[in-house]
Amino acid sequence: MERENMTMLCDYYELTMANGYYLTGKKDTISYFDVFFRSIPDKGGFAITAGLQEVVEYIQNLHFTEEDISYLRSKNLFDEGFLDYLRGFRFTGDLWAIPEGTPVFPNEPILTVRAPAMEAQFIETYVLLALNHQSLIATKANRIVRAAEGRTVLEFGSRRAQGASAAINGARACYIGGVNGTACTISDERYGVPAGGTMAHSWVQMFDSQYEAFKKYCEIYPNNAVLLVDTYNTLRSGIPDAIRAFNEVLKPLGIKKCGIRIDSGDMAYLTRKAREMLDEAGWTECKISVSNSMDEYLIKDILNQGAQIDLFGVGERMITAKSEPVFGGVYKVCAVEDEQGKIIPKIKVSENVGKITNPHYKKVWRFYGRDTGKAIADYLSLYDETVDDSGDFEIFDPENVWKRKVVYDFEAKELQVPIFRKGELVYDLPSLEQIRAYCAQQVDTLWDEVKRFDNPHSYYVDLSQRLWDIKQMMLLEAGGRL
Repeated sequence: MERENMTMLCDYYELTMANGYYLTGKKDTISYFDVFFRSIPDKGGFAITAGLQEVVEYIQNLHFTEEDISYLRSKNLFDEGFLDYLRGFRFTGDLWAIPEGTPVFPNEPILTVRAPAMEAQFIETYVLLALNHQSLIATKANRIVRAAEGRTVLEFGSRRAQGASAAINGARACYIGGVNGTACTISDERYGVPAGGTMAHSWVQMFDSQYEAFKKYCEIYPNNAVLLVDTYNTLRSGIPDAIRAFNEVLKPLGIKKCGIRIDSGDMAYLTRKAREMLDEAGWTECKISVSNSMDEYLIKDILNQGAQIDLFGVGERMITAKSEPVFGGVYKVCAVEDEQGKIIPKIKVSENVGKITNPHYKKVWRFYGRDTGKAIADYLSLYDETVDDSGDFEIFDPENVWKRKVVYDFEAKELQVPIFRKGELVYDLPSLEQIRAYCAQQVDTLWDEVKRFDNPHSYYVDLSQRLWDIKQMMLLEAGGRL
């Protein structure tokens, strides 16, 4: 499907800085930027990265139109030579990223850009927008899916999303996180997220009786008869009328698969009673689905109370990540190249220690135990370092360096893969089904302690000795300039 040109979806300061780079001769200075986040939503043990496909599509379509240039000229701020330069603008740099669906942790680069300063600066806003939004929703969806313990989870949140793109791309991110389908039809058309749905309360209210509404629906959709039973009274009329419609329409056709949905009330109690009533009537294969402001904590609570539920429809609390609706990814320069091509590390120093960055052009490694296949730790090294995983390897906590661990019998894998080289796409974008399956497989490499919802184990993201030394030296130098 044709995509809208989003080049002007940028912060205004990216344009003023670009104009300044042009005027000061710095527009072609090769710069390195990292995208990373500082804390995991909902105080969880890990996040899921998503949104890379949207970034790729944006960069491939990156250009300034004559209308864009006319608008900028009207601001009476930008140099005419700069505006003329924009007519031929395109991304010519390199980009590496951790593939979508990968569990990721704070302070490790999930995406790295190497490009002329002006190009690297221009893409900041949209790259962050895409990765922040979809990573947030994929992370929340994965929490909800894990809470459901193998039961089907559907995304029902389009009408509560913050805008059309949030609904469409949010459904995609939910699917990456493990959700089974969506109510958002266009997400199926555009991305292949399986769409489905049955009826609303208005269908029931359009007929003279609830029974008539149920019967007509079963006649129209005998192979997809899922009836919403809480319009009036779930136990006294809703389920009895559903059973009657099933008996009169589906049973003569030999159809045993059907369903009911409950959208209000005490879900634990109602689903237990519903299961009893359906089973007594012989509809043991009838599935029970529920909706109504669900999240991972409510799902776990009602399942612990013995709720009999086969499917969860989750809306606003997943599509908006309501409990913590900001992912917090940032885009920070970590190095530049001088005229001879030497890489010069850069660091951001702050009185807020959590905002101090890791300098330099880096690699991101994940160590997996050869015996268990489980992830042990992540490791940031300089771009020209390698990890010898043929023997024992010592890592240490970069904040508390006395805390050290010897890793043995492990395999080290680089997490980032090349996406663009010299502005050309070199990455074969996987299908959504492949990303979803990969996400499930990668989450399974995490220990259960990391996957706890409350007080999860803190997963290690360590620095190489060389990288740590450079960071400490730069901090000391920065302190001397204060």
